[in-house]
Amino acid sequence: MSGYLEGLIAVLSINIIIAYSVYLPAAAGLLNLGSAGFVLLGAYTAGALTSLHGLPLWVAVPSGGLLAALIAFAVSFPILRTRGVYMVLATFAFAEVVGGVLLNWPGLGGAAGLSVIAWPGLGAVVAVTIAVVAGAAWLMSTRFGLSVRAIHDDESVARLFGVDLRATQVAAFTLGGFVGGVGGALLVHQFNFIDVQGTGVLFSIYVLLYVLMGGTQTVWGPVSGALFFTLVPELLRYLASLDPSLKPLESGRFIVFGVAVVLLMIWRPQGLITRTMIERLLGRTTGGAQRG
Repeated sequence: MSGYLEGLIAVLSINIIIAYSVYLPAAAGLLNLGSAGFVLLGAYTAGALTSLHGLPLWVAVPSGGLLAALIAFAVSFPILRTRGVYMVLATFAFAEVVGGVLLNWPGLGGAAGLSVIAWPGLGAVVAVTIAVVAGAAWLMSTRFGLSVRAIHDDESVARLFGVDLRATQVAAFTLGGFVGGVGGALLVHQFNFIDVQGTGVLFSIYVLLYVLMGGTQTVWGPVSGALFFTLVPELLRYLASLDPSLKPLESGRFIVFGVAVVLLMIWRPQGLITRTMIERLLGRTTGGAQRG
């Protein structure tokens, strides 16, 4: 496998993991624009454990996730007191605070960023990605997942049916923090570097778009959103290399993304992958198996 293809698969895998850090709270009706904060917490924690303290990756990566989860649990209570755009602003402010602290922490590289030596390899990154997707799919099929779906669809009805809104949303936000921390820990070690400037506002916006464009109704939405935002730029770059007249497509990829987002919001505001679509596909598959 070429180095380019290996790097592309690694980026796609990590993007999928981080997308689920936003999907889990979004599935419970919580919009999180602070994913970069949890990614940075996991990355810098795991990076410090391997580079400064010599701990192995199998200890450092989950430790980064656990610290991010603890912080997510702590900040979820004040954040959940907000609603709508104020919640978006609160999560965004959290990410900015995390970035500001790390940016001014000389022991962790400060503005120069954090460099590490330990490297997990593509196989480990892909394995963790599969585990995250499978874990999210299992979680959404449990009673907790039913509660999350109920809150997402209608909080008032969910409360009438006995769902503990606050506990469910805190759990979803905390799990999202853990997944984001794990994604950050893998990110810094797979590419041996991370800095605050490269993991800022635009990063959080992209991750949120992965989820919103893919859809929050099913567990497969984040995968489709991450695939689109990761592979489309590479496709445009490849087409431009074949035909120089298509060069504006590569340089104007942000325009392509903007147009795609607008069209999707007009035609499919619920996202690319919806619950109805999955049910129809499963129904056709089951029906075909019975006829066969």
